[in-house]
Amino acid sequence: MDFFTVDTVWLQRLYVLFFIEVASRRVHCTGCTAHPNTEWVTQQARQVAWTFAERADPVRFLIRDHDRKFTGGFDAVFEAEHIRIVRTPIQVPEANGIAERFVRTARSECLDWLLILNARHLTRVLAEFIDHYNGWRPHRSLDLAPPNGRPAAATWTRTQPITLYRRDRLGGLLHEYERAA
Repeated sequence: MDFFTVDTVWLQRLYVLFFIEVASRRVHCTGCTAHPNTEWVTQQARQVAWTFAERADPVRFLIRDHDRKFTGGFDAVFEAEHIRIVRTPIQVPEANGIAERFVRTARSECLDWLLILNARHLTRVLAEFIDHYNGWRPHRSLDLAPPNGRPAAATWTRTQPITLYRRDRLGGLLHEYERAA
């Protein structure tokens, strides 16, 4: 898990808190705010911990940095769910490389191309991007499958053409292709 920042067109800095599963690369964005205090971060931790409780496979570790917003209350939320907190070394972003790579992807494929107006706009854009990221975007570490998987498609026999449907998201910034039925 980690924070990243997004600047709006009105020069307001917004902080985004997200969690990413290491094995599946599935991303969970908990929210964004202009003032991420310890109470807000702890509440976001509670909401994520509730979703972790519904999983078939338990979460064993939470990798985080030494940010001052992550207090004992934040850690206690996850420790109550028997999740071990692993802190990365100070000023070593490579230690949480999967999260840092997601931030780079979110910026280069989405956020660098849009002018964000406010927190509500950013929340909507990130929800759309994360839905695309989890459901459609291929990942090399997953053999070019998205984190949520894809429905099985019939094999191509080279005797008939393939018909594809394209769905544009975020005003055409993202494209999703699906084989016609």
